[in-house]
Order: sequence, then C-alpha cells, then structure tokens
Amino acid sequence: MSSETPTENTMPPDAPEVEGKVKSCDRQGERQEEGTDEAECLEPMSKRQRKKLLKQKQWEEQKDLRRQKRKEKRQKRKLERQSKSDSSNEGNDRKRMRREVVPSTLRLIVDCSFDDLMMLKLLAHGKAFCGGLSEGLCKNKLCCMQDVKKLHKQIQRCYAENRKAFHPVQFYLTSHGGQLKSNMNENDKGWVNWKDIQIRTEHYSELIKKEDLVYLTSDSPDVLSELDEKKAYVIGGLVDHNHHKGITYKKAVEQGIGHAQLPLGNFVKMNSRKVLAVNHGCMKDCKI
Repeated sequence: MSSETPTENTMPPDAPEVEGKVKSCDRQGERQEEGTDEAECLEPMSKRQRKKLLKQKQWEEQKDLRRQKRKEKRQKRKLERQSKSDSSNEGNDRKRMRREVVPSTLRLIVDCSFDDLMMLKLLAHGKAFCGGLSEGLCKNKLCCMQDVKKLHKQIQRCYAENRKAFHPVQFYLTSHGGQLKSNMNENDKGWVNWKDIQIRTEHYSELIKKEDLVYLTSDSPDVLSELDEKKAYVIGGLVDHNHHKGITYKKAVEQGIGHAQLPLGNFVKMNSRKVLAVNHGCMKDCKI
C-alpha cells in the first residue's frame, strides 16, 4: 500500500494580507502624487510669468491694430509713388509748355526808383522820418523795411506768373538797387539767375523811348481800354499804404510821358481808391 505525500503549499498563510497592504500603499502613493500636482497648479505665478502672459495678451489684442497700421503704410507708400510720378509728369508738361510759349512784344516795367520813400531817415533836427511820417506817426520803426520786403514778394509773384504765361511780356526791373537789392541778396540769392527778365540799375527813361512809355496810375484821368504791343507800361514799385497819394501820376506829368489807369471801375466795384499791389497790376495789365 503506497502512501501519497500531500502537495506542499508554498504561499504563506498571511500573504493575502501583505498583498492588500502593498496595494493600499500604492493607492496612497498615487493620491500623494495627485495632491502634489494640484498643489503645483495652485502655487502663485512669479512676476516674470505674469509679465510674459500680459505681453502675450496685449499682442493678441493689438493684432487688428497692427494689421491696420500695415495697411496705412502700404497706402502711404502708394500715394508717395503716385506723387513722384505726377511730379515727373508735371515737369514734362512744364517743359512742353515752355516749348509752346509765344513771347509777347509788350513791355512791362516795375519802376524801383522809390527806394528812398521806404527808408527810415534821420532829419537834421535828429527826429526819425519814416517814408514821409514822423516817428510819432510811424507805429513801428521796422515798418519801412517790411514794406521793402513786401515789394520784393510782389516782384517775385510777377516774375513767377510771367514765367508760367503762354505769352509772357518783356519784363523789366529798373532803378534796381538800395534796400530792395540788399533784401533780395539777403533773402533770395537766386534772383541773379532769373530768366526772361531784365534787371537794370538804369532809370526806365534811359532804356525806353519817351514816346513809348505809359505810366499806369490810378490818378490818371485817362482810362486804358486796350493794350498797345508797341508801348512799354510802367508800374510804380512802391508800397506806401497811401502815404504818397498821386506821386506816380505827378511823376509821369513832370516827365512828359503818357499815363493811364486800368479800367477797374468797369468790372469791379471798389469803395476805396483804385490802387493795386505791384503783382496785381502786373497780372491785370497782362490780361486786359
């Protein structure tokens, strides 16, 4: 009779308890790890992190603004290109216009012989004398110099308009010197290169025949109805604010030359004397 030896159980009796304890420890470890992650999320951000997030937020918010600025820059560059192109075309048009110009035989003279009437002087008794006014009546001792500057500006406008005209007149400045020349040298050195103009130190009577001269003055009883291409029309280069009324008419009579006034009354209602600035006289004279 054989006896069977029972199979020996290798698992100790308390193994299930140990296994349960291990699993429990594992679960506790997992819970501790989860708690650590939550704690890290709840930790406050550093100043550097907050600054970085703020910059990112601003970048996103200003996206449309940046797009608009880029669009405006593109439009600005486009307009600049168009402007350069227009300037180039304008220059070509101006050259073409200069080729089509037909000069007029009519002569126009600005008489600059009134320089001494726009000068601050000292009389023998020591009082200032400003263009016919005593120092007490002259509001500003610099007013005379300002008048010279105004005359210079008016001559510049005459020159510019004549240069642009399709039928430019033969333009003269006579008796050029004194304060006017000094002011031009100081503020407009380019005048020495002006074209299509004769700037002379001589008096107009030395350059033009007496019978060809007509002085344009508002005090003349004769009204100019049409321009004679053979004549030379003289305009007084004087800014005097009506301090020297009738001086140009008196000058024409004394010199025995022709005189006339522009027909302003036929076209314009004027409540004051029919006295024009030099540049207005130039333009009116050319358009009659």
